[in-house]
Amino acid sequence: MSGPLRLQGEYLSDQSRLEPAIIKAGVVVVLGTIMSILDTTIVAVALHKLSGDFHVTVSTIQWVTTGYLLSLAVVIPVSGWAIHRIGAKTVYMVSLGCFIVGSALCGFAWSATSLIFFRVLQGIGGGMIMPVGQSIMARAAGPQRMGRVMGIIGVPQLLGPILGPVIGGVIISNTSWRWIFFVNVPIGLVALWLSKSYLAKSERDHEHRFDLFGFLLLSPGLALVVYGLSQVGTEGGFHGASVWDSLIVGVVLTALFVLRSIRAPEPLIEMHLFRDRTFSVAAVGIFLTGATLYGTMFLLPLYYQIVRGDPAWKAGLMMAPQGIGAALVMRSAGSLSDRKGPRYVATIGMALLALGTFAYTSVTASSGYLVLAAALFVRGIGLGFAMMPVFAASYRNLTHANVPKATSATNIIRQVGGSLGVAIFAVVLQTQIAQRFPTTGAALQSGMLHPTLNELQKIAGAFRHSFWWSFGTCVLGIVPALFLPNTGVAHRAAPAPAVEPSLD
Repeated sequence: MSGPLRLQGEYLSDQSRLEPAIIKAGVVVVLGTIMSILDTTIVAVALHKLSGDFHVTVSTIQWVTTGYLLSLAVVIPVSGWAIHRIGAKTVYMVSLGCFIVGSALCGFAWSATSLIFFRVLQGIGGGMIMPVGQSIMARAAGPQRMGRVMGIIGVPQLLGPILGPVIGGVIISNTSWRWIFFVNVPIGLVALWLSKSYLAKSERDHEHRFDLFGFLLLSPGLALVVYGLSQVGTEGGFHGASVWDSLIVGVVLTALFVLRSIRAPEPLIEMHLFRDRTFSVAAVGIFLTGATLYGTMFLLPLYYQIVRGDPAWKAGLMMAPQGIGAALVMRSAGSLSDRKGPRYVATIGMALLALGTFAYTSVTASSGYLVLAAALFVRGIGLGFAMMPVFAASYRNLTHANVPKATSATNIIRQVGGSLGVAIFAVVLQTQIAQRFPTTGAALQSGMLHPTLNELQKIAGAFRHSFWWSFGTCVLGIVPALFLPNTGVAHRAAPAPAVEPSLD
């Protein structure tokens, strides 16, 4: 690029440093996004408590997590249209407001059903916070500095799901579980004020149309697929009518959505993006990383609380090594990916992720805490090296006009992967416990019965089996990483913008 590129009313040089305006916007995006992502796993350590308080099984209470993730995925497709029609700043602030209201309602929930319902409402508010924030940052930075920008906005994306259980554990052990939702209210209000001060106004484009018919296909399609999988645990297998009816209808609706999106002039998900080989490969990696990240973060606190009998604060604290490992390498992973290419960085990351997960495939009721913590530390390093380069690679060959569409698509893929991962791992765990304890499995899961040492060893066996599924997902993630580009972009000329100088 021969001259400066004007974005958001600012002239940005093609050098690698980030201007103060971008850093300030990054602070706003991180603060808002971290609340939304924290709530994907902050309830992880509360599930055991919620299961006992509401007298429901793991396969039911997992919907507190799955329902939230699924609502995130369902509302994300609206973000691309909303950015053009309403403007990125307005959408971001409205989403924050909805999230704050949803969080308050979750804190007042009186049953598992009401909590799940309010979590869905909360997810609808938080669903657009992440993609809109990513779009603001990605379009301002350009492809040359995408890795560095991902290193900034990757803080909530990576550390949020990891630190969520730690924060949740401390809150639950010292106060009511309701405060894991109430705490979002003051933080959200601060984020709203900063958004008004630091985010630039963006132009509106009323020419874009919302694909309502596509939305009506995608939303129930994804929900029914996840619901069908969750019913496997309730029915004890794939033989129930509710399982197959939900799966078949969900798959058909999702397939119809894909077919429509290929032909629609303005689809919710731009399927033509998948014509680009790098984007398609990165999408597979994002899906698998989301599945093992959220799915494993569902299993880990339950293992420590059910099998080891640890209180919520200790179960949450045992997640800290993963966050430390990720924090140590996250920023350098983005820069290294810019210089050397994402293939080697992401491949090493997925391999380390699999290695750290492998240690949990042999857990018992007396496994050493030091060994388990070390394994999570390795897993955290793997997450840091795997996630950010894969996300950055998805934007590699795109024009500025396609960035909001790609942001919407990649976030949907990650959340769908996460919701499916939680649902599948919960079903596996539920089924394994039910096989070992046909009559008392539900009571043991909810803490209504105190298991003997022999029973604890059997429950540990159920977790071992479940962790093998997570390990297999990590191994599968190595495959797409091997097909990512192996060259950097830090010194490559950036393409000219495909849209007007002032961007959303």
